[in-house]
Amino acid sequence: MESTELTEVLKRLDDIAAEQHSFDSKLDKLSAEQEKFSADQEKFNDRFSNYQQATQWVVQLAFTLIASATLTVIITAIFKR
Repeated sequence: MESTELTEVLKRLDDIAAEQHSFDSKLDKLSAEQEKFSADQEKFNDRFSNYQQATQWVVQLAFTLIASATLTVIITAIFKR
């Protein structure tokens, strides 16, 4: 091999090393973004769970109030006779 060929090979190796560094940097960035996404997803799941539980409580309260009002009307109607 001639020295120009060796120089070309060394330059290509340097370019490959630079690209590898760039890929490593991008991979680190993607990894950090994925971790942030996972944390955000966990927060969303917690919020959704809380919302779902609160909705169930509201529905249960509404049915309880309707049942109480119905019983009150029925009992009042029975005792007024």
